[in-house]
Amino acid sequence: MTLIIQRPTGSKLTLLQTWQPMDPDAAAYITAVETADGQALEEKVKFAIDNFVLGCKADGIWSAVKASCILAGARTLAGALVPLVGTAPTNYNFVAGDYNRKTGLVGDGSTKYLNANRNNNADPQNNKHLAAFVSSVGALANSPFIANNTPGSGRSFISATIQATINRSVLSQLSAPDASTLVGASRQNSSELVVRANTASTVFTGASSEAPSDSPLHIYRREYADDQWSASRLAFYSIGESLDLALLDARVTDLINAFGAAIP
Repeated sequence: MTLIIQRPTGSKLTLLQTWQPMDPDAAAYITAVETADGQALEEKVKFAIDNFVLGCKADGIWSAVKASCILAGARTLAGALVPLVGTAPTNYNFVAGDYNRKTGLVGDGSTKYLNANRNNNADPQNNKHLAAFVSSVGALANSPFIANNTPGSGRSFISATIQATINRSVLSQLSAPDASTLVGASRQNSSELVVRANTASTVFTGASSEAPSDSPLHIYRREYADDQWSASRLAFYSIGESLDLALLDARVTDLINAFGAAIP
């Protein structure tokens, strides 16, 4: 944040204000990231995180987020894997070179994934969302962004071809996503599924829910008979209860854009 003071002569004095915690959840997250990184974040990066959390709370969507990582902003991969909310993911094979502070963490399409350490059945059958901010789309067909490990009834899934479902065996599909967009799916009742990509939300009716299957949710991998992997680059993911995907999209997009402007 910059304060401009106008002098009588017309010249300007610019004072750079240092970050002061505005939100306790943001402050705790920033402290944990800096501890993992072994050094402080830039002031503007901290402002961006604080504004993001405050904005999500003002929008009424913060409490719905139960497991989330900002996979950007931090100085190191260890910092990027500090959970914003919930339990830290388990890292399988990602290394420092896979991480970019501005654009996030890229999969290799064959060996690298995160276990979100949240079960597909942890959220209610008719009250759930999955979302990921996609910085670039990998070349693999059906490349999964977030998926549980059990096929068939009660599965949850969002992918690079915008095949999406929440607690349902049948997938709903939109056009493939552009780069730098939030992709998500949200269910708030038994008969409708909202799918978002490329800054637009589509409501699929008649998408009757099923009891959620009991299996872990993974990022960058769908692990069952037709084992699928992602080579996409993600800068954020969120799992939890139903929320307004358009509001989350706006907040996450602002956050990633702020990182791009603040990080050298």
